[in-house]
Amino acid sequence: MPQIITRIADDLHYSSTKELSWQQELANVVTCPKELLSLVNIDEEKYRAHFAARKLFPVRVPRPFIKKMQQGNFNDPLLQQVMPLSAEQQAVPGFIADPLEEHDTVAEGLLHKYKHRVLMIVKSGCAVNCRYCFRRHFPYEDNSPNKLRWQSALNYITEHVEINEVIFSGGDPLMAKDEHLAWLLAQLQQIEHIKRVRIHTRLPVVIPQRITAELVNTLSQGRLQVVMVFHINHPNEIDQSFELAIQPLRDKRIALFNQSVLLKNINDDSEILCALSERLFSMGILPYYLHLLDPVAGAAHFDVDVHAATKIANNMMATLPGFLMPKLVQEIAGETNKTPINLS
Repeated sequence: MPQIITRIADDLHYSSTKELSWQQELANVVTCPKELLSLVNIDEEKYRAHFAARKLFPVRVPRPFIKKMQQGNFNDPLLQQVMPLSAEQQAVPGFIADPLEEHDTVAEGLLHKYKHRVLMIVKSGCAVNCRYCFRRHFPYEDNSPNKLRWQSALNYITEHVEINEVIFSGGDPLMAKDEHLAWLLAQLQQIEHIKRVRIHTRLPVVIPQRITAELVNTLSQGRLQVVMVFHINHPNEIDQSFELAIQPLRDKRIALFNQSVLLKNINDDSEILCALSERLFSMGILPYYLHLLDPVAGAAHFDVDVHAATKIANNMMATLPGFLMPKLVQEIAGETNKTPINLS
């Protein structure tokens, strides 16, 4: 079975005296596949044929995430999530630019797919470009957020009293500055029918410094219940720096969940996923969803078919207690909810 490494060594923990701010880490991300391979001690000449795929989707990898990768291993499960591959250039039937039909918004940067929830594009960028991203072709240039566009979304939310939850997405919503998030949450506080705000983010996984004291203070004040959903696919993504970063969120009793994407040759193994669930729960994070890959153009090489996914999930069910078992689901364009995969 693939090796699982839990890294909690002191050399991966940034001390307060040496730690860069999250903005500094963002400014220092790796955007060249040659540099990425060099940082993990891999000879780039052997893999140069893959570099052209960066033209389809840019390379963007924070250095704290690179530090978690196994040196000298091109097949490292974290490296494979962010390394451009020539397979991305192959056109595969059924894999399209907009698999979830999200390019039509009800207001600028606002999606209303589910009756009681809306998804708000808070920021158009991400700290990391995951190669399987289902929004790798999303027209962010037409939905680039700012306060004016946020106001358009807020007006829509105010007018639709059936909405009780706002999901912050992107890009990654935590790419927004703390003061901008505070302003946005303050506006939502004033809309009586909104009960919850859910924040979907990968940023604290790849740059743990993003969980600032100001952010925690903002999220823990006011009447709205705040839920944070991380995106972690493999136990090697979790290290001591991440665990320490999220502790203030736990202290403030902010609900923490995780969702993963089932990815071929990365986490398509029940033992890896069980280890992930156990590790998450030990840190106060509840496994939430295990998604089948959304069929986005350029990501077909990550696909795990339904039969194989069902077998993996059944093996997980035989090992994990029910509360640690993420729901195996698929998102289908036009459906009013995520579609559970039958495990029988």
